[in-house]
Amino acid sequence: MLRNYIFTVLIEQDEDGYYVATVPTLHSCYTQAKTLEELYPRIREVIALCLAEEEVKPLRFVGVQQLEVAV
Repeated sequence: MLRNYIFTVLIEQDEDGYYVATVPTLHSCYTQAKTLEELYPRIREVIALCLAEEEVKPLRFVGVQQLEVAV
């Protein structure tokens, strides 16, 4: 039986212009692509692979904050 999951996916753009998608709920669940159109099917595929390997420990999305840190 198939089960539906809803995940929070963080999407950032690196210095080379690639989009990087990360799923905080799943360890080591990330991918990248040159366009958003390429990114969405890739992150779905990676999520499916991660779900086959690990148990989901749900997190509740609260918000996103950008912090500047001087070092």
